[in-house]
Amino acid sequence: MELGIGIGWRPEIADTVERLPGLDWVEVVAENICLGHLPDSLLRLRERGVRVVPHGVSLGLGGADRPSPQRLADLAARAEALGSPLVTEHIAFVRAGGELTASPALEAGHLLPVPRTRDALAVLCENVRIAQDSLPVPLALENIAALVSWPGEEMTEGRFLAELVERTGVRLLIDVANLHTNRVNRGEDPFAALDELPVESIAYVHVAGGIERDGVWHDTHAHPVTRPVLDILAGLRARVAPPGVLLERDDDFPPPEELAAELTVIRETLSTAGAAFPVRPAPRKPAGTPAPGAPPAESVTESVSDGAAGPRTDAAGARSTPMGAATDAARARVGIAQASLLSALVAGTPAPTGFDVARLRVQSRALVAKRAGVVARVAPELPDILGSGYRPAFAAYARFRPLRDGYRRDALDFAEHLLAEGRPEDEEARRRLTLWWTERAAPEPPGRGARLVHAVRRVLVGAGR
Repeated sequence: MELGIGIGWRPEIADTVERLPGLDWVEVVAENICLGHLPDSLLRLRERGVRVVPHGVSLGLGGADRPSPQRLADLAARAEALGSPLVTEHIAFVRAGGELTASPALEAGHLLPVPRTRDALAVLCENVRIAQDSLPVPLALENIAALVSWPGEEMTEGRFLAELVERTGVRLLIDVANLHTNRVNRGEDPFAALDELPVESIAYVHVAGGIERDGVWHDTHAHPVTRPVLDILAGLRARVAPPGVLLERDDDFPPPEELAAELTVIRETLSTAGAAFPVRPAPRKPAGTPAPGAPPAESVTESVSDGAAGPRTDAAGARSTPMGAATDAARARVGIAQASLLSALVAGTPAPTGFDVARLRVQSRALVAKRAGVVARVAPELPDILGSGYRPAFAAYARFRPLRDGYRRDALDFAEHLLAEGRPEDEEARRRLTLWWTERAAPEPPGRGARLVHAVRRVLVGAGR
């Protein structure tokens, strides 16, 4: 299926996207689309024959739990509403803890890397098969950027992805910017990864910009695409002609002519590489080849052609495969490891053994910064009320208070925390924050109850004098 050249559709640049010359398709963040209320811009693009692909960010297929049937149903409904030829998600985990590990449920608010181990691969393969059974169109999965590396990994990224494809038949969404990020942050060779990939399984490619600060590459999607990323794109094109290539931009949007120029550079990179290197099959190792230095390991899953018994339904109502029982122990081990890492990142618990503590601190700060940014977008009144004190106050609040129940709840919890402590110190700002909170909070405030009620009453009574 040929897609061509596309761009990530975002509300902020909807008009620009509609006017871009030579645009073949767009990608939308699935969770940002409301069924029954599709943006007019997307409807106009579809009427012109521009394909729309939903890109999910919340399934967490690399997590220890089986994927949520409701999340899968929502993704399927969006694919059908948009008439999409496929859907995409990430090879990542986004939550951990809960019933599986008998520990608090934690949300990352971000895509985190799965360990490249046999256990994690077994869990991921089963989760992918569950998703494939639930979706009306093919699924493709994206490699992610990461700041941290798991200790004791058993495979390279290329081999991990190759085995995933061989066992499930899933397509791949290769993000060349993420390969560059992992080169800077984890010392991984992007071209070695390309050599190990099953390039014939690539559905499309992401290209995005970022920036390096203090030796760490931040995959911002808010900066121009750099030459090293384009070089990796050229290296991929030397191995295969990708069915589609898409430019991602999520913030700090440039003028329309700059977006158009970046798309032109992507086209030229593909054309030049295609002319210089006739498409050739990438050299690949046999399935099951361990990473250098890793001990041989037996396959922990059955091939896709096995499992004549067909899918089954577990107690939670999620569809699984005959290999499900074999992965229960792996799920428990992966769940404990992921909960330990996520707790260190968002709840201030000690770093798990084997991780780079300094790099975990960088990741933790990045998670807080992203969380603060999202809260500022869903509740723009908060940075308006708090001014320059918003981000320092949010960082202090979030350091030991993990995200729960989404970002709108997070905004309310943050405001409640400040009010319960008698902040902000400026009386007018505190009055405005009090009014904002009382207009949106439940009649009985969560957590601090009576103390906060009395604080609110004092502020409001004082404001009425």
